[in-house]
Amino acid sequence: MRTPTPATPSRRLALGVLATGLLMTVLDGSIVTVAMPAIQGNLGFTPAGLSWVVNAYLIAFGALLLLAGRLGDLIGRRKMFLAGTALFTAASLLAGAADSPGVLVAARFLQGAGSAMASAVGLGILVTLFTGERERARAIAVFGFTGAAGASLGQVLGGVLTDALAWNWIFLINLPIGVATLLTALRALPADRGLGLRAGADVSGALLVTSGLTAGIYAVVTIEEYGAGSAHTLGFGALSAALLAGFLVRQAKAAHPLMPLRILRSRSVAGANAVQMLMVAALFSFQILVALYLQKVLGYGASATGFAMLPAALVIGAVSLGASARLIARFGERNVLLTGIVLLVGVLGLLTRVPVHASYAVDLLPVMLLAAGFGLALPALTSLAMAGAEESDAGLASGLFNTTQQIGMALGVAVLSTLAAARTESLAGAGRPAAEALTGGYHLAFGVGTGLLLAALAVAALVLRNPAARRPEPRTEPRAEPRTGAELTAP
Repeated sequence: MRTPTPATPSRRLALGVLATGLLMTVLDGSIVTVAMPAIQGNLGFTPAGLSWVVNAYLIAFGALLLLAGRLGDLIGRRKMFLAGTALFTAASLLAGAADSPGVLVAARFLQGAGSAMASAVGLGILVTLFTGERERARAIAVFGFTGAAGASLGQVLGGVLTDALAWNWIFLINLPIGVATLLTALRALPADRGLGLRAGADVSGALLVTSGLTAGIYAVVTIEEYGAGSAHTLGFGALSAALLAGFLVRQAKAAHPLMPLRILRSRSVAGANAVQMLMVAALFSFQILVALYLQKVLGYGASATGFAMLPAALVIGAVSLGASARLIARFGERNVLLTGIVLLVGVLGLLTRVPVHASYAVDLLPVMLLAAGFGLALPALTSLAMAGAEESDAGLASGLFNTTQQIGMALGVAVLSTLAAARTESLAGAGRPAAEALTGGYHLAFGVGTGLLLAALAVAALVLRNPAARRPEPRTEPRAEPRTGAELTAP
């Protein structure tokens, strides 16, 4: 394992840069949810048009992740991260200054594109910086905590900024963070030349995969508007399937494929991505539907909702930063992942029984504490997904992992929201009170989410294996390269 010399940028600082870039992306995905009513009132969005404040971001982000990850391998991951962070920061300024629905939706699309460029290569940079088993586990734990806890923190911050200032500040707050991240990244992230475009400059493949993912995500995020069985949804779904099938055929035949299919032959990569898609789709019901339940059924305000979900963020952070790396080193990624998923099954299982007149301490706080399972599951799953890829494919593996995350999120948004809305409408039509009808709809979504988590548990148990037999790491570094303060240390 190569140890950085004093002239090498601090790997701890580099990890901080990557985590901050991820935090901006995650915060931007969740911070906007609590500000939607204020945005609608100020800019005059129609109810259908308002959904595009979220949809525009999701489509750009999800569709470009795979392409951005591979381009990072080819032209250099540092360049891709810097370009993505710069685009995201500029788009945040445009969003904060938006004075019409069209400008805000366009800015959100650009934010999604910038997020995709930066996020797609983040894990790729991380796994090439931290090569030792334990130090990589610690770094991935920090990265995983940032993603998991950032969603809950975004809801708190979004509520506070919207109530105290104005909705514009949920975007403008990205400006100082983005500029600081760029300046620090220029010094902290190691330069890499990449493989060169000739190693995978497949223009046809790029067009096929980007178009296919765009059509697919568009079909999914508009299910609630058009219906799952509509010609619109089925047509775009069929178009997406055809384009993605064409992409796979192209990759099998291309001399320089954009996505070498060898990466999908890895049991670890394929299995981890399948588990993540199921897990993220299920946990949408926790992140979003619990917030809706708190506001629409229990009458919480925006800030109170964020603070009610804060214990989940805190316990995820405590577990992922304080315990996950040591547990992975002792018991292996697979066992830690299985334990985490079991705890998450408990989260959604308890929510299927949450009452209309709930007590936070009795009915909801235990759910928030069981969310610790995410702090176990995500770092272990990330390690498994990246361990199965060659170093030259690290950016691609990172982009693929993020892509399946976004597809899972889009599916969770579309399917669980649609089911909850249909069940609520049915109960209301039968004469149930509004709060009871809403709670019944959420119960159905939580039940389906529990089933998705059980499917993820089965896939993880049957498909995934620990990457390799674990060997004790040497306690001392090679004499030729003495240990420096730039090393990542244990928490």
